[in-house]
Amino acid sequence: MLETLLLSYPDWLLQFALFVVRVALGGCIVVHGLGKLGFLKSNPAGVKGFVGWLESMGMPYPRLNAWAATLTEFLGGILFILGLGTRFVALALTINMLVAVIKGHKGGGYLILNNPPGAEYAINLAILFAMFVLIGPGAISLDYYLIHHGSA
Repeated sequence: MLETLLLSYPDWLLQFALFVVRVALGGCIVVHGLGKLGFLKSNPAGVKGFVGWLESMGMPYPRLNAWAATLTEFLGGILFILGLGTRFVALALTINMLVAVIKGHKGGGYLILNNPPGAEYAINLAILFAMFVLIGPGAISLDYYLIHHGSA
């Protein structure tokens, strides 16, 4: 009984959990992309401001990297929410977050509450995106729908 209570679950619940996490995580990263596009008060300078920040850190090709990160977050986040191309998008988002960990939060330690902010948040996002690289989007996704219904 304890084993059933602690370790078992119906498949629909797993699929629903993957969907909820995918939508919440995708929504989070879309908001980051919107900020980089200048649609949020937190980053009114948009991509131009992001380019300047990357330049100040000595990031090579700051304009290219700024647009790559921005589009990965905004467009990739939308695709991730939809569950379309999920493993590829999740890989791109994992790499994006690892760059943020290594470059963006360099010298901040782990805790995001540090000054400068640590890499805690970006590490956790990278881990969650990597999980979707490994297991895919689940059954409540366009990937699943297109594969299972698109060939009918």
